[in-house]
Amino acid sequence: MWEKLRVVWQIPELRSKILLTLGLLGVYRLGFQIPLPIVDPSKVATFQKAGGMADILKQVAVFSASQLDQVTIFGLGIMPYISASIIFQLLGSVYPPLERLQKEGEAGRKKINEYTRYATVFICIIQSWVYVKSIVPNLAYDSFVVDPTAASRTLFFSWTIVAVLTMTAGTVFLMWIGEQIDEFGIGNGISLLIMAGILSAMPGAGMQLLEQSSLELTGGGGELGIEQLLILAMMFVAVIVGVVFITLGQRQIPMQSAKHVRGRRVMGGTRQYLPLKVNQAGVMPIIFASSLLMLPAILFGAMSKMFDANGFWGELFSKLTQMFNRTGFVYALCYIALIYFFCFFWTAITFNPKDVADNLKNYGSFIPGYRPGKRTADYLEKVMFRITYVGAGFLALVAIVPSMISGSLNVSPLVANFYGGTSLLIAVSVAFDLVQKIDSHLVMRNYKGLLES
Repeated sequence: MWEKLRVVWQIPELRSKILLTLGLLGVYRLGFQIPLPIVDPSKVATFQKAGGMADILKQVAVFSASQLDQVTIFGLGIMPYISASIIFQLLGSVYPPLERLQKEGEAGRKKINEYTRYATVFICIIQSWVYVKSIVPNLAYDSFVVDPTAASRTLFFSWTIVAVLTMTAGTVFLMWIGEQIDEFGIGNGISLLIMAGILSAMPGAGMQLLEQSSLELTGGGGELGIEQLLILAMMFVAVIVGVVFITLGQRQIPMQSAKHVRGRRVMGGTRQYLPLKVNQAGVMPIIFASSLLMLPAILFGAMSKMFDANGFWGELFSKLTQMFNRTGFVYALCYIALIYFFCFFWTAITFNPKDVADNLKNYGSFIPGYRPGKRTADYLEKVMFRITYVGAGFLALVAIVPSMISGSLNVSPLVANFYGGTSLLIAVSVAFDLVQKIDSHLVMRNYKGLLES
């Protein structure tokens, strides 16, 4: 392994790509240490320790490379750009003009990226305004997160405008960093930003886990014992092995190409395979499901505060809030159902059996036993349905087990997620994709890849 790493650094082009990527990721992390103008850091620190809304914001930050519990110039992270990209990807399957642009190749892709950037700025302005007006005032003791000596109404309004423009510019800058990594660096820029945000929070989660642990066999006083730490360690290893196994998992469809006679030469007639990924949807179903299930907890929690706690409506909304707790049975059931739904939904958008069947027909290839065209498309759709069911089950298992262990072992949900849940799934998947792209550079220069023995 050390010899392979030495070979990686000996290739000038690959070395420059890696150094550029690391430098841009360093700039990304540096921006989270720069607060917005006249923000009072002591009040932000108090809010981070308070729990409640701060914990919810930390859960959102896992999927968006952001730190919403900190009032910094990169507070929104890359979440608006991800939202805009998802919107245009969904519209591309139902809006004919965008669908035509997607089929125009590089020119159409550039036009869609341009529209995505404009939509990102628009979403940034809306989200930063809502964040500053609704979230930020709750961070302080006296309704202001800014310095109390400068907390006049006029100044606070001016600060709101400046904060919205600053956070919008910060997200646009992160979008630019992601594009620079895509073009001049190594790996997928947006995915690497998300992974960097996850890895930066892992040391804090590890310290929190050590503070809750003891060297006793069964623990005591709310502390974790040795056997509970072993369970977390086993879950950590099991998720990594499972993610790699499912990421590499493919259903290989046998494919035969037609023979072509040109002069005295016979071309084609080879037997190949059409690989269909088991987890075609990636981590998008977990992101969608987690985001949607945060809304009932926030909504019911806010409604319960509006009514008398001993009254009918107050008790009703309190029970509903408890039902959608992350460790509750109703939450787990809804989580699994939404993951299955979004797995099939996202796979249906990203994988079109009819287009694949038409491409096979145009290139003179066919699946033995199935006529080209509709019969081939129906067969591919049936196979994809079966393997998507397995992939969705794996995602549901990875997503729900940490919540169950968090409730049974009395471990912080953030610790459970970072060391055996969605965060680990994203980090391992992105790291695996990065290694594959480095391997492609090595193989192109006749070197063995990092994954080869």
